[in-house]
Amino acid sequence: MQASRILPDLQCSLLCEEIRQEANGNFFIIGVINYVRVPQLPVTAFKLSLFNRWTAGVGQFTESVRMIAPDQTTVMRKSEVKFELKDAAMHSTNVTVFGQVEFKVPGNYYIEVLVDDVMKLRYPVPLIVTPQPNPNAPQSPAPSAS
Repeated sequence: MQASRILPDLQCSLLCEEIRQEANGNFFIIGVINYVRVPQLPVTAFKLSLFNRWTAGVGQFTESVRMIAPDQTTVMRKSEVKFELKDAAMHSTNVTVFGQVEFKVPGNYYIEVLVDDVMKLRYPVPLIVTPQPNPNAPQSPAPSAS
């Protein structure tokens, strides 16, 4: 019996600074993002790239990717792409690029990855504000060893 449609598995989803593809088809994933650390808000990210790889499915599908604000309701960015897997042993790599993403508040932002409206993965991307030290601020003396 031949399966006509099998929902695929999400093999990986990585938020990163940039994705490049070699002439032979292999991908370079540059700057995998665990969190975003900034000196102040608001701040705009020039480009955020998302690398999703699907496998173990058969059929035609729609991948939906959303970037959600810390309030967990505001959709900051959204993307949809159609892809096909003709055989369960094949894979499909989808790259999404979000340009000019403005971050206004600290907290956990979320990446959601769906296939045909079925949530496959939701993961946090913390945004942390770490002010830069003021080089003109008076230095406190170091404790002396007595």
